[in-house]
Amino acid sequence: MQKDKAINSYLHLHLIVFIWGFTAVLGKLISLEALPLVWYRMTFATVFILLFVVFKKISLKLPTKTIITFLFAGLIIALHWLTFFKAIKESNISVTLACLSTGAFFTSLLEPIFYKRKIIVYEVIFGLIVITGLYIIFKVQGNYFYGIVLALSSAFLSALFSVINGKFAVKYNPTVISFYEILGGVLCLSIFMLFTQSFTVSFFQISINDLVWLLVLSSVCTAYAFIASVGVMKYLSPYTVMLTINLEPIYGIILALIVFNDKEKMSAQFYIGALIILSTVILNGVLKNRKK
Repeated sequence: MQKDKAINSYLHLHLIVFIWGFTAVLGKLISLEALPLVWYRMTFATVFILLFVVFKKISLKLPTKTIITFLFAGLIIALHWLTFFKAIKESNISVTLACLSTGAFFTSLLEPIFYKRKIIVYEVIFGLIVITGLYIIFKVQGNYFYGIVLALSSAFLSALFSVINGKFAVKYNPTVISFYEILGGVLCLSIFMLFTQSFTVSFFQISINDLVWLLVLSSVCTAYAFIASVGVMKYLSPYTVMLTINLEPIYGIILALIVFNDKEKMSAQFYIGALIILSTVILNGVLKNRKK
């Protein structure tokens, strides 16, 4: 029985990672600019998660200081998504996802600071290898320079968010954390947009096509995928989860090639650079698991 649950959870996890890979494709399909896209995504996702909280009768009561911390963390994830979708608009899905894979190494640099541990030598070496992969991508895709910088910024913000969240995940309900963080992102973006007078009549005029994809993005790719990812962790080891999540860029690039065809086809050098980065990320996970 337990073995069947583990197999089902593993298959479910692959579905979740596949959905996350599809997020980049949706970012390209939606015609909105990055800022309104992220605002709508986080607003709709907040509503969907709140409905789930009500349905499951989950308490949202937390100390005020903790709620404020979660709301601030929401700003980081909002900036992560902003730079992520902006990178896709400025370059393409393949370049963005390849650069986003560097998040694991930004994490290895941030963890010693936040958790006060020593820097691991092999992580530094892997970091240099990743830089080599990035150099190859920069060299062959120089016309996407701005997109690559945005994607690397997104990877750093993702790592920062993960490190900060790691301290809270063991103490609080992940659904409650997610609700307050995404709500915090909405509030921060809304304040910024009020000051810049971005809430115009045209802002709320969304095409049916964009609205449909936004609902898919916020419900399936955000609210559902997050809640489901927490559920599978009951039956799978952290290593299995981590290693599978590293397949997200691969799924995303394959999906992009299927959906957008020639627009996403890159040179052989690009795929060599991307393969170097992805292989290093996976090898890092293998070594961490053996060490544990």
